[in-house]
Amino acid sequence: MKRFLPLLLVLGAASVASAQTRAPAPAPAAPTPAPSQANPTPALASALDGQWKGTSDGGSCNAPLDYVLTIENGFVDGSSYDTTARGPVPNTTRAAPPEPTPSLWQIHGVARNTGSFSLIATASVKGRSHREGKLSARSDGGSLIVSETAGCRRTVRLARG
Repeated sequence: MKRFLPLLLVLGAASVASAQTRAPAPAPAAPTPAPSQANPTPALASALDGQWKGTSDGGSCNAPLDYVLTIENGFVDGSSYDTTARGPVPNTTRAAPPEPTPSLWQIHGVARNTGSFSLIATASVKGRSHREGKLSARSDGGSLIVSETAGCRRTVRLARG
């Protein structure tokens, strides 16, 4: 330990001396804004932008869903939910409980002004069940028609709300 002490003192003094003889750092230049920050381009608005609401038919499941979709700059975000869904009921037969049915669906996708476009619906359910569905949507005059491509095959005509 005593052998290394003089070596540490010499190295420490050398580092202090080199720090004192360095030239000062140049002053930072004024930041120049990036081209996207200086002249932001507005996001392109879609003809379908806005709030859309409606209630579907029951489809083969006889369970209509209430839809609320928001389209902003062509991006679709929303949900559909079953207003008739009820919570768990007592299990009087002591059998295995039935799988929970999805009563809330989250919907996402990208809208197109012309033609049909696809949306993805994901069910909010507990447990091991993970349910996804695909929806097909298209503009029809002043309304938006959304149809399930599988499952209950419900169809809804949404109006701006």
